[in-house]
Amino acid sequence: MLTDSDRIFTNLYGTGDAGLAGARARGDWDDTKALLVRGRDAIVAEIKDSGLRGRGGAGFPTGLKWSFMPKEPDGRPAYLVVNADESEPGTCKDRDILRHDPHKLIEGALVAGFAMGAVATYIYVRGEFFNEAQALQRAVDEAYDAGLIGKNACGSGYDHDVYVHRGAGAYICGEETALIESLEGNKGQPRLKPPFPANVGVWGCPTTVNNVETIAVAPTILRRGASWFSSFGRPNNTGTKVFCISGHVEKPCNVEESMSIPLKELIETHAGGVRGGWDNLLAIIPGGSSVPMIPKSDCDKVLMDFDALRDVKSGLGTAAVIVMDKSTDLIAAIARLAHFYKHESCGQCTPCREGTGWMLRILERIGSGRAGIGEIDLLEQVSRQVEGHTICALGDAAAWPIQGLIRHFRPELERRILDHHKAA
Repeated sequence: MLTDSDRIFTNLYGTGDAGLAGARARGDWDDTKALLVRGRDAIVAEIKDSGLRGRGGAGFPTGLKWSFMPKEPDGRPAYLVVNADESEPGTCKDRDILRHDPHKLIEGALVAGFAMGAVATYIYVRGEFFNEAQALQRAVDEAYDAGLIGKNACGSGYDHDVYVHRGAGAYICGEETALIESLEGNKGQPRLKPPFPANVGVWGCPTTVNNVETIAVAPTILRRGASWFSSFGRPNNTGTKVFCISGHVEKPCNVEESMSIPLKELIETHAGGVRGGWDNLLAIIPGGSSVPMIPKSDCDKVLMDFDALRDVKSGLGTAAVIVMDKSTDLIAAIARLAHFYKHESCGQCTPCREGTGWMLRILERIGSGRAGIGEIDLLEQVSRQVEGHTICALGDAAAWPIQGLIRHFRPELERRILDHHKAA
């Protein structure tokens, strides 16, 4: 278990002052200039050594991503874009960071922006996050007034502006190139890659898009050292992580814990355990709605990190743990997610535009028992035609929960159909 002294987000629950005075009392903005004095290459190297991987779902090595930005200016300004368009069902970690620890994010934007030679940071906030956007803007204004960002930020001689940009509530804008399109004032639709944003991003300029949590932890890593951060978790799965625990638990919560903590320990220690006891557990979606569920037999022993969850054919994703006990209608639950992805598809790619609706209709037929047994294989086949055949990962996100349902609970699908036919 992680001790309080090793937690990065020390105001995650809003028990302290979210303003600049409270942030400074918790160690934020402590001689930030000294971090910048280390130079771009040293900062990127430290983040690489820490093993930090993106906390938004994909898990790409952060330091490596930063290193893709051009080293020498070519006349175009460079930008950092922070993805605060947190719209994944079950995920609510970035929301609390924006509400209660916004200065960690702003200081992280300055440090990361400096490391990549960016002239400004745009923080793209989910449209529904009205209060959070206001809290963030207050913190940005405080940082400007204190000379921490803007011209000669922290007295470093480096100029860096931070802008808060509000989205309009589209899930697809959480995909980095769709976010860039939306930021430019266009319809939020993903772009083909290459070119990648580090070469051609927002307004045709070099751009890096990172998640809120990824950027917010950077200053603490630099202050405490890469070896401190990498001491948590397993190799290739290092550091601390904010987990969102919801569903059929006694105490739903967000909690920062060490990577690679056993899933069972995470739930029983911080969420009061499964409603009705651990033996009442049916399945868990371990990383937000876009990853396949895993049955209780896997939940008993799996670790919460990228590699361990990949080994059980799921994923860490955003680390949003959705717990379902034996009272859950799994078919209805996955159909609800299928409805979400159908609604949020931008419609640009035919497999996703047509496949999400097709998968939902089959699931609804199975759920009501009106399908034939062969439609289970048809559903699996359609999901495979969607997965991996779209510009962005929304097609995968729509297909994987359905694949997880069929993989682990096919007998339940068959039973639903057969019971209906017997009763007819």
